[in-house]
Amino acid sequence: MTSALIIGATRGLGAALVREYASKPSTLVYATTRSRDAPSGFPGGVRWLSNIELTDPKVGDNLTGQLKGVEPLDVVIINAGRFTTEDFSAEKGPNWDEEVAMYTTSSVAPVFIVHKLTHAGLLKQGSKVVLVSSEAGSITLRHENEGGGNYAHHASKAALNMAGKLLSIDLKERGVIVSIVHPGFMRTDMTKGVGFDKHWDSGGAVTPEEAARSLVEWADKLDISHSGEYWAPRGPRKCLSRAI
Repeated sequence: MTSALIIGATRGLGAALVREYASKPSTLVYATTRSRDAPSGFPGGVRWLSNIELTDPKVGDNLTGQLKGVEPLDVVIINAGRFTTEDFSAEKGPNWDEEVAMYTTSSVAPVFIVHKLTHAGLLKQGSKVVLVSSEAGSITLRHENEGGGNYAHHASKAALNMAGKLLSIDLKERGVIVSIVHPGFMRTDMTKGVGFDKHWDSGGAVTPEEAARSLVEWADKLDISHSGEYWAPRGPRKCLSRAI
């Protein structure tokens, strides 16, 4: 029996990942929700972990507490994210509380979650931790004609990339694989909510289901030789499967 834990599982890519893994025979799926009750519309065999809030300092303890007695996990995908638009105008400008929430969700909480999972015995040799990042965190791929702004969204992804690299070093001796991935530009409520839906067609945005399939295929092929690397399984922009 293969086991997969999806953190940030109720919408968009996370929901698609839950359904993708649940469709595989002999795969036990654990999934997190911020609410008290399990969401509707998902396969019946999914085991939901409730009240998992990534801005809570005790998120790692809350998660491992609900996984007590569970065998070590084969795959952990940390997908939760937050995106609030920011600009440099005098009227709006960056927002302190929103920046803290974005950094915490994207790049602080994953470190605490992986730390707690490791010391609770929930990761073993060969376990795979996949951190869902974004090409938004790539300094190389950022161009001046795209403008500035959206500081915390982009910078928190860059911070996640470094956190993933450092985690891979700490977990190497344990044989735990850490992969940081850009899953592709997606047609989700998050990108629509910040006005990026106007770029869906020109940017080649894919559905969460398409992104989930390619991400799961990537995770299936992962080995320790790719640990600590930042990859785009669907390819960054027009490129194919290469580190970015």
